[in-house]
Amino acid sequence: MTLAPFGARLRHAMDTRGPLCVGIDPHASLLSSWGLNDDIRGLETFTRTVVEALADRVAVLKPQSAFFERFGSRGIAVLEKAVEEARAAGALVLMDAKRGDIGSTMGAYAATYLDKDSPLFSDAVTVSPYLGFGSLRSALDAARAGGAGVFVLALTSNPEGAEVQRATTADGRSLAQLMLDHMAAENEGAEPLGSVGAVVGATLGDAGADLAINGPLLAPGIGAQGATPADLPGVFGASVGNVVPSVSRGVLRFGPDVSGLRESASRFADEVRAAVSGA
Repeated sequence: MTLAPFGARLRHAMDTRGPLCVGIDPHASLLSSWGLNDDIRGLETFTRTVVEALADRVAVLKPQSAFFERFGSRGIAVLEKAVEEARAAGALVLMDAKRGDIGSTMGAYAATYLDKDSPLFSDAVTVSPYLGFGSLRSALDAARAGGAGVFVLALTSNPEGAEVQRATTADGRSLAQLMLDHMAAENEGAEPLGSVGAVVGATLGDAGADLAINGPLLAPGIGAQGATPADLPGVFGASVGNVVPSVSRGVLRFGPDVSGLRESASRFADEVRAAVSGA
């Protein structure tokens, strides 16, 4: 079955389920706070609980690949199952892998996450453009062919990112703005939303960039990192309607209680709706 373009599927999911992405980040301290051991059994229990609690109601689930990779092949098996079950329950899966390379290696990453026959096929994947935006071409092409999406790092929430992302190019644009302009070109003419998104931290205060890329804007930093839904209009301005706020610990800290996870996710989604609409 051919998938509709990711941007269209994401717009529908946000409109019907609420504009929220919940991360699945099974780091050791979070497993411990849930009363779980930092081992494969704890990983399985944690992941299964999050998927069962949220996959039928949030727009996007975002597994952080590194926290599964650290357990080797058994961890990847848990990740494969989580992706399959989350998508079956109606959530879009954004694989947070931040891959970036060149040539055939980037092509292999694209096949891993964006080929519909791959066991890790996801609705979208995060990628890094800082080997040059052209290095992403195989991922961009694979995403377009498969109805998937990519989220490209642009202005991240970590303070170290500024030394690269705010650097000035020969024509006076910041490097981040150059990347955003490339994304806008990829999304030109797409309706209702392009499938090439940008990662822009919700903690920035003022993005200081033109975010009108006709694509989704993944906004990490809501919750434990200090940003709130009320901060979104100030960071994203006229593009705030295309923001996909990403929350991890702010929701996951209410586990392992399923109702706690669901109530927290619902509360964040309602707060984002209110902030975006100006209500």
